[in-house]
Amino acid sequence: MNILLLNPNTRADITDLMLKVGQRAAAPGTSLAPLTAPRGVPYISTRAEAQIGGAVALEMLAECHRDFDGAIIAAFGDPGLFAARELFDIPIVGMAEAAMLTACMAGRRFGLVTFARALGPWFEECVRAHGLWERCAGIRMLDGPFREIAEVGTEKEDLLVELAKRAVEEDEADVLILAGAPLSGLAERVADRIPVPVIDQVVAAVKQVEALHALRLRKASAGTFRRPDAKPSSGLASPLAARLEHRDA
Repeated sequence: MNILLLNPNTRADITDLMLKVGQRAAAPGTSLAPLTAPRGVPYISTRAEAQIGGAVALEMLAECHRDFDGAIIAAFGDPGLFAARELFDIPIVGMAEAAMLTACMAGRRFGLVTFARALGPWFEECVRAHGLWERCAGIRMLDGPFREIAEVGTEKEDLLVELAKRAVEEDEADVLILAGAPLSGLAERVADRIPVPVIDQVVAAVKQVEALHALRLRKASAGTFRRPDAKPSSGLASPLAARLEHRDA
């Protein structure tokens, strides 16, 4: 199968980081194609930025969804995920949802560990939106600046490991997720230093898309994720307008 790895942030180096992690996890016969947002912000950390990234993600999917068997919204927080599932026919997975659902199969409660305090409120709202707050042991965030977003996992590795250990000891987390696209690949490096399972968000997303593809689930024609009725639009990117107006069928 062919999976679109769609980064709704603008940093191609972070897309490349996630691509390398995903390629190591992909099954034989699975290929990943990276795509980075052409506009927006370097990394999403607020509600406003998430709205912008989600809209850009829909535009990107409208342009190329027919070329893929599945897609990953490759930003923790899953901007645009529910709208994408509504509009498009292929399996679409968010990194946060995939990581959290995978964690729920490995323990009673999961903890999130991330690299910036600004991410906490948005991540909490993401957990709640997925109906998983009761399974969440808490969100641990580092304080202080970092030099380079693409290198934050390496720069702050020891501090993130200590924060993860505190989540286990003080929050009673059974499973941990190192949350945020720049932390992709870190779980593999530090797994032996943390006394509970550590989920990598990209690996979880790749395996979940592969599973959904294997299940051959049909696109809903009823319920809340059926494709919306055709509606005229104004000023939108042509592929997205065509999708909304049912001119691409």
